[in-house]
Amino acid sequence: MTRPVTSLPARSPRLAALGLCMSITLGGVAPAIAEPSFPISAQQRDTAQKVASAGVALSELAPNAPESHTVKAGDTLWGISGLFLKSPWRWPELWGMNLDQIRNPHLIYPGQVVYLDTSDGRARLRLGQAVDGGVVKLSPQVRSSTLATTAITSIPFNLIEPFLNEAVILDGNTLDEAPRIVATREGRVLMARGDTAYVRGNLGKDTVFRIFRQAKALRDPTTKEILGYEAPYVGTAEFVRSGDRSRVDEKESSAPVPDSFIVTSIRQDANVGDRLAPVTAREYSNYMPHAPQGELVGQIVSVYGEAVMAGQNQIVTLNRGKSDGVERGHVLALWQDGSEVIDRTGSAPTRLKLPDERHGMLFVFQVFERMSYALILSVKEPVKPGDRFSQP
Repeated sequence: MTRPVTSLPARSPRLAALGLCMSITLGGVAPAIAEPSFPISAQQRDTAQKVASAGVALSELAPNAPESHTVKAGDTLWGISGLFLKSPWRWPELWGMNLDQIRNPHLIYPGQVVYLDTSDGRARLRLGQAVDGGVVKLSPQVRSSTLATTAITSIPFNLIEPFLNEAVILDGNTLDEAPRIVATREGRVLMARGDTAYVRGNLGKDTVFRIFRQAKALRDPTTKEILGYEAPYVGTAEFVRSGDRSRVDEKESSAPVPDSFIVTSIRQDANVGDRLAPVTAREYSNYMPHAPQGELVGQIVSVYGEAVMAGQNQIVTLNRGKSDGVERGHVLALWQDGSEVIDRTGSAPTRLKLPDERHGMLFVFQVFERMSYALILSVKEPVKPGDRFSQP
């Protein structure tokens, strides 16, 4: 049986909008194509259920939350949550405001509107669509979609997607034993897209490879211990033919013949000596922002690429990984050390250290055993190696 359609004024006391999708089956009618099923942790669901019954305190809402917001292409759950809550990563609470209608917080679509009703002193969501006459219709919907989902992502996924195969931290310098480029056609020093590379080494059964420069050691800023090896990404290459099948004459020769590859994409010019590693499958799953369950502190090890300092939307490496409890999706706070000043207002000058100031947010998207990669979501001052982070 279809639920009744409810109407309410478009501008009830302190209404703001959050666009979240509703994926509900009515009367046995199922969506034409099943939506992707993104995992939701037990902790996130528990938080949402508590908020669903009690609502969110008005003190937790952002001071300048807009009265309405229609979801647009390019929006993210992080960005939308930031319109309404002081802490954008607390998205389960937004979801929990209306569990009956918002079944999956990952499935959010452009064009949808959800109104935030605070008339009883607690914040709860109301899902609807604006209609003529200044009224909002609230009703269940059936959504069908093509194979290419139009749901928006939790964070700016386009910023981290290229790094899922490009940014690699190795526990040991394993690229020393990887297949390597030993020569180029016509003796070229640098190779671009479409050039031929001659490779020696054990290729296994793979045919598509990533090209990396020699790995460099990454050290803990405080202890100076080597935590891992980062291999700068060069590009990709595809196997063309085996050296064993490339001889035209039948004369025996003791000289080995390398395998032939063609460079298929390039981020920087490839050189003789660069190493090859198989292309791994990318994980095109949403990343769920959440805080660490316990205390987590550490330091920035390096800025990815050639930059010395980093700003918003740049990638940094952290000196904490799986062994320290770091998870993909962790949100971390960036801290700036307080500077030292001289207090000259008293009877004698006194050296003081000003308080550390929180000035940005990190989002962990790739985790290795002892290190992690994180995206700088927001920052007030440039980030440099040695800067500290903590749980938010």
